[in-house]
Amino acid sequence: MALLSRKTEMPPRKHALPGREAKMPVTNRHTVLDHPILPPFPENLELALFGMGCFWGAEKRFWLRDGVWTTAVGYTAGFTPNPTYEEVCSGLTGHSEVVRVAFDPGRTSFAEMLRIFWEGHDPTQGMRQGGDVGTQYRSGIYVLGDAQRLQAETSREAFAKRLAATDYGEITTEIQEAGPFYYAEDYHQQYLDKRSR
Repeated sequence: MALLSRKTEMPPRKHALPGREAKMPVTNRHTVLDHPILPPFPENLELALFGMGCFWGAEKRFWLRDGVWTTAVGYTAGFTPNPTYEEVCSGLTGHSEVVRVAFDPGRTSFAEMLRIFWEGHDPTQGMRQGGDVGTQYRSGIYVLGDAQRLQAETSREAFAKRLAATDYGEITTEIQEAGPFYYAEDYHQQYLDKRSR
């Protein structure tokens, strides 16, 4: 039980793993959308970061949507620079598994990205999602600016009202300013597409 408890509690910064300076090498091509996954991105695009549990299934939910230019999976909201997947799974980095979405606001909207987020996972489970347990599986919206924060908070209130009419619990989704985004290993990128080949 102590191991499970450790994985569901955020580590103090002083106990986080040290990480490294070197960035994770990734192939700069989305296997489905055929666009780069590394910046710089076209200036007309907007970025969004979502934690919805395991990033494999979450990423596909976004790349299937009209107006999404590219997606990538990685880690944010923790302490360890450039963590590996194994380090994140240890519960000692503080990171959340996330999807970074680059979308064209002329063809879709942040509000639509939020709808996909809320309807794509259970935001009431705390430090888990289904059978996946640990701080890296927490629900989170990592905002880029005040406009995204306001929309995220407003959407959380609206979705909470919908959940209140059901047997679901309180929303545990964290909404906070996005920190650095660290790419996950190449084999995690567009995993569900690679797996189906």
